[in-house]
Amino acid sequence: MNIIRLFLFLLVLSIQNISQAEENDFNDWIITFKKYSLDKGISEKTFDAVMKEAKFLPKVIEYDRYQPEFYEDTNTYVSKRTNAKKIKSGISLYQINSKLINKVEKEFNVEKELLLALMGIETNYGTYVGKMDIISSLSTLSFDKRRSDFFTNELITILKLVDNNIIDYRVLYGSWAGAFGFFQFMPSTIDNYAIDYNNDNKIELKTNEDSFASAANYLKKIGWKENQPCFLKVELNKNIPDKYLNTSAQKLKNKKKLKFFKKYIKNYNSLINNEDLQVSVITPDFEIVENPNKLNPAYIVFENYEKILKWNRSLRFGLAVCTLKEKLKNEI
Repeated sequence: MNIIRLFLFLLVLSIQNISQAEENDFNDWIITFKKYSLDKGISEKTFDAVMKEAKFLPKVIEYDRYQPEFYEDTNTYVSKRTNAKKIKSGISLYQINSKLINKVEKEFNVEKELLLALMGIETNYGTYVGKMDIISSLSTLSFDKRRSDFFTNELITILKLVDNNIIDYRVLYGSWAGAFGFFQFMPSTIDNYAIDYNNDNKIELKTNEDSFASAANYLKKIGWKENQPCFLKVELNKNIPDKYLNTSAQKLKNKKKLKFFKKYIKNYNSLINNEDLQVSVITPDFEIVENPNKLNPAYIVFENYEKILKWNRSLRFGLAVCTLKEKLKNEI
């Protein structure tokens, strides 16, 4: 562990040493990027207004590459994000906004408990949406070579949204990676799924009306199925082949009908579900914690769970969202 910390320290130090040179190059990049933006149809007026305060942020590069991660086991991770305080806060938010949330649920066929769970885990129900200057963050990551194409597209997208008077650039503060609002939408997600639900000619994702409706619209369009299962915790037999164990959220492999796994699950008879549903097996601790038990904890996950992975590619994030959803359902 000390070697890892030393390595991270040296990496951070190297970033700091080159940050001044990069900042000079960044100023040259702004000039080049302006021409590129105008060629993409961004008005010069919008570009000058939005980009005039854009800065190179070395901290964003640190977060993107070398942010030290504290790897909690799955049970700890999920428990912290679905505790009694989180449930109480979610119920309180719902009680104040029940008319709106119920209307959105009915219109989009997305359960209110899921919307509350996502908002609760992403931004603690809108109380922590991030304080980073999104334009500077996206500019830094667009300038940087590691994922330049992706973040250049995101930056052009947000400039277009501003140019079309859909987003007010003066409120664009959020995560270091450019996510914004109560549900942490990236610019491309805003462009594809966010809606002006209250018809005031602006998309305001730091308001309940537009944010809840936009999140519901996103979930509906990616195929969330109302009142369908998300996951089941299971006890695996030692005879299950490794090829059926998914340890990464990037792409779940070897999906089978639930009944296929009967011979590999100790508590199969206690699982009350449609045996013909397609499922995958995940063991989220295996590549995260030290000295993991390869078969425990383990979960059968359904199609809806994979929709949550489209929101955030993390096995434990998906489990936390679905767990909080069920806990809220039992209380509302």
